[in-house]
Amino acid sequence: MAPTKKPEINKIVLAYSGGLDTSIILKWLKNEYGCQVVAFSADLGQGEELDPVREKALATGADTVYIDDLKEEFVRDFVFPMFRANAIYEGHYLLGTSIARPLIAKRQMEIAALEGCDAVSHGATGKGNDQVRFELGYYHFNPAIKVIAPWRTWDLNSRQALIEYARKNDIPIPTIQKRPWSSDRNLLHISFEGGILEDTWAEAPEEMYVLTKPPEEAPDKPQYVEIEFSNGNAVAVDGVTMTPAQLLAHLNTLGGIHGVGRVDLLENRSVGMKSRGVYETPGGTILREAHSAVEQITMDREVLRIRDGLIPEYARQIYAGYWFSPERLMLQTLIDDSQKCVNGVARVKLYKGFCRTVGRKSETDSLFNLDFATFEKDQVYNQADAEGFIKINSLRLRIRSLMQTNRKK
Repeated sequence: MAPTKKPEINKIVLAYSGGLDTSIILKWLKNEYGCQVVAFSADLGQGEELDPVREKALATGADTVYIDDLKEEFVRDFVFPMFRANAIYEGHYLLGTSIARPLIAKRQMEIAALEGCDAVSHGATGKGNDQVRFELGYYHFNPAIKVIAPWRTWDLNSRQALIEYARKNDIPIPTIQKRPWSSDRNLLHISFEGGILEDTWAEAPEEMYVLTKPPEEAPDKPQYVEIEFSNGNAVAVDGVTMTPAQLLAHLNTLGGIHGVGRVDLLENRSVGMKSRGVYETPGGTILREAHSAVEQITMDREVLRIRDGLIPEYARQIYAGYWFSPERLMLQTLIDDSQKCVNGVARVKLYKGFCRTVGRKSETDSLFNLDFATFEKDQVYNQADAEGFIKINSLRLRIRSLMQTNRKK
């Protein structure tokens, strides 16, 4: 079978992290396509990881380098809408990597338009979720864009082949593998997978964790934190108003000190295989707990029940890369409407890996009425009315029981 002919490409924008893999991809794109390559890195809160990126990209052959600070947009327009839905994947994962990909794809496509690029590229493998998330985003913004996914086409199919390619092309190679796992970091979380974590029975080593203290070494005194919400979005911590990115960063610090937000999950990837992911999401864990607490006191029971029933599907859409899909936008409209009343303050207790609500209040939207809820004597609720309520609700059960009894006769 004849090899597939490469398409004619004039200019490429690459989602570039500065790591070995995307550095090799950058050089490979230059060698294979002989055109200009723009390297783009999104600053989503990686911190010092981004310091050497520009120099490395230029040294590896990039013609232009973009390093864009997207932290506020990330939290405001991606993390917060997701948290208004209390989204969680398979009961544990707060979708920290999943929610970053559509924003990276969005900005990458904006740069492609600015630079006149007719192709985009990424470093996601053909086994993972990120290839889907990136490319669904690309095609949303430009259905005609050419996508180059090297891991699905090149013959560098082993770590040794990558190292040999790097040496041949003068790409610096780390001399010591200090971290036998891969990681991805942003303001919402840091994830770890691969390497030694592929032994699903082995506990993740303590030295792997970056954002959180070991719960055993966390302070012996608990810390109480008050988080204020407006229309379902966190706006202040302990009375101090903050921007979305500032607020999440602050909660990351507090949660990290107390060892909050560690998750070890064997999850189901979109492509069909299971994969182990270990996550640190300190601020997000606090945020979700506090948001749920304010919902408890402000949201109507049936509205809350319907919204909660949508969480698994909403989370699956984000995990699978459908952030820009009409179905996600439809669900978001419903979810956001449910959040108009979610105004109030939650008080949470942080202690040795645990984050627990200990108080909630709302001055404007509380549905808690002490006159009705009290166990003491009241004048507004006739307890005898409960008898009719129970009989009506038990009618189908009583009929079923009678029918079963009659069949046995």
